[in-house]
Formats: sequence, structure tokens, C-alpha cells
Amino acid sequence: MQRPAPSGRCGCIIPLAARVLVYPAVRRRTDNTRAAVFLHRAGILCASEMSPGKREARIKVNTCVFFPFLWNIAIYNHAYLEYNISMVVKDKANPIGKIRDILKDQNGILLTSDLLKHRIPRTYLSVLEKKGEFQRISRGVYSATGYMVDEMAVIQARFKGALYSHETVAYLLDLTDRAPLYYSVTVPSGYNATSLKTMGMKVYFVNRKLYRLGSITLKSPHGNDIKTFNLERTVCDILRSRNQIDIQQVNELLKRYVKKKEKDLDLLYNYARQFRIQKIAREYIEVLL
Repeated sequence: MQRPAPSGRCGCIIPLAARVLVYPAVRRRTDNTRAAVFLHRAGILCASEMSPGKREARIKVNTCVFFPFLWNIAIYNHAYLEYNISMVVKDKANPIGKIRDILKDQNGILLTSDLLKHRIPRTYLSVLEKKGEFQRISRGVYSATGYMVDEMAVIQARFKGALYSHETVAYLLDLTDRAPLYYSVTVPSGYNATSLKTMGMKVYFVNRKLYRLGSITLKSPHGNDIKTFNLERTVCDILRSRNQIDIQQVNELLKRYVKKKEKDLDLLYNYARQFRIQKIAREYIEVLL
């Protein structure tokens, strides 16, 4: 039975077993005749190039260019095969299942760093993306289909140096009922915040030595972990930037803080001393106590 002609030089579909078996033999270049036949059948080597002289030159080129590409296709096909298996065998532990578990645990958010942590090749990411199980939100950030995009988690995944602060954190800590119209973030001095400002965020800069002071992890409204600051650091930030915030909102924040049972005035004054606003902090707080 005559073999059907390939549709193009790299367009034929070669069985996975053939790729795995032939690839090492050709890479060792120990059997040029077999390699030439293989390349001809794959549509890489023309009939006019099957003569020994031309064959040697073409094989040298194709073994360096074509077979690494072929090997990548083999890996992709293996990932695609595991995807199909995972659709049938639910209990089988496989990379596709791990990716789905990550998406479930992180409320529909997947980072490429998650794949690295679990030692999952990015090939599986391509398979699931083509199947429409999730979409790319930004560089290195993906969101599962059927989930609402957690904007706060996505922004922080993209800008790891930006910690939510000021009005944004005040809302998360129940220091105000005003939902922020834009996100406020704090970055260390010298940080390139051009992209953050372009996205409409309010950016505050602070000395690198004090940048992480009072940092904690909170849950976003969608349930994902985000990095931000505690109550006392937030009050200090509000007082430091009081000229950039509505005075009524500043007074509301301070009144709510004083009424909270979990407040720590000693810690507040300690932070205020490091930010050199201890006198201002005492004046505002002691009036409300």
C-alpha cells in the first residue's frame, strides 16, 4: 500500500513512537540512509536531494533544525494525550489535574510561578488554554473560565513590589465604608511605577527600610491572598499622606480605629516614631480617646 504524500514539509503527522525512536538515531548521525528516508517521508527531504552528496548536506541542516522542533511536538502530543486521559480517569494523578486543583484553590487564578513550584511543564498550560479552560489575563497570569477576574490579585501578581495601602486597605480593614474609586499602593523609593500610574492607581513611595513595616496578608473580596498592611501601619500612612486625602475621610478612619478592640496604641506610636510623625499621631489620637 502506497504511503500518502505529506501535506507540507512539516505538515505531516508522524506517530509519537516513530518520533521517539528515530530522533536519537538521527541525532547521533550513525545511519544517514535511514535518516534520509525518514526526512523524505516527512516531507523534509525532496526526491532530488536523495543522492549521497546532497543528502549528507541536507541531513546536517535538518537534524539541527527539524528534529528539535519535532521533539517539541512529541512533548505537546504527550501533554494532549494526558489531557484526554484526565477527562476520563478522574482519580489519576497527572499535571492537568494538578493545574485544575491550583485553579480551584486560588479561586480561578493561575500563575506561571505555580507551574514552576509544582514542576509542571508549560506545555500543559498551552493545552488547557487551547481547550478554553482558562484565558491569559496578563504576562504570567491566567484566569479560569467561569470565574470572575480578581483584579486585585491579578495586579499584585503582575506588580509584586506593589502593596495595597491607604484608602484601599482602610476599606478592607473596615475603617471606612467608602469603596475606593481607584487602588492605592505603596512601593519602595526608586521603584518604576509608570505602568501602575498608567493604569490609574494612586502610588505612594516610602523609604526602602520602612517599606515592609507592618506588612500582612489579607483576603481580597474574591478570596485570594493579597499583600497589604496592618491597622497601625495604615493609620500611620493616612496621617503621613493626610494632605492628599479628604479630611472627612481621615477623621472617619481615625475615629473607627480608636473604637476597635484590636487596636495597639504602643505599636502605633512605635511605627509613628519610625516615620517621624509621633507628635502628629499623638495629637490626633489623644483628642479622640
